[in-house]
Amino acid sequence: MNHEHLHYILATPAVELAEQSSESLFRIKRDAAVLLAAAKTVVEHIDRAVELKYTHRAHQLRLTAGKDTGVVHFDDGQVQVTADLPKKVEWDQAKLAEITRRIAASGDDPAEYLEIAYRVSETKFNAWPESLKSAFAPARTLKTGKPGFRLALLKGETP
Repeated sequence: MNHEHLHYILATPAVELAEQSSESLFRIKRDAAVLLAAAKTVVEHIDRAVELKYTHRAHQLRLTAGKDTGVVHFDDGQVQVTADLPKKVEWDQAKLAEITRRIAASGDDPAEYLEIAYRVSETKFNAWPESLKSAFAPARTLKTGKPGFRLALLKGETP
């Protein structure tokens, strides 16, 4: 798929593209997926090169600023570089549950210290008897995601 073909596809309203044959849509989508995969690979490769080029300098600036993570800015020639090393904190759920029980046992409200979220596995919910499901149903909202379609040529068909 060349640039002219890409521009043609992008300039064609989706309503018109939908009138194309299923084989044509399959080919266009397959070609676009190949281009997307290649573009992602190129971007990842360039991102790795940028990381190699600037990691040490960003680390030094963070040390100078007295921080291990966060954003630092610096210039390299005519390019301003913003280097972000986000903080990623993970909490041990079992230990937090124990702390929550101790807080509640001491008479305090755990919600003053913790953000508490409840989840129910959809697989478990569907396996429950109706009596249990009915107790939980008022707290359950079903939303749908973006619809997805996969196209595949039938055997014996040529692309």
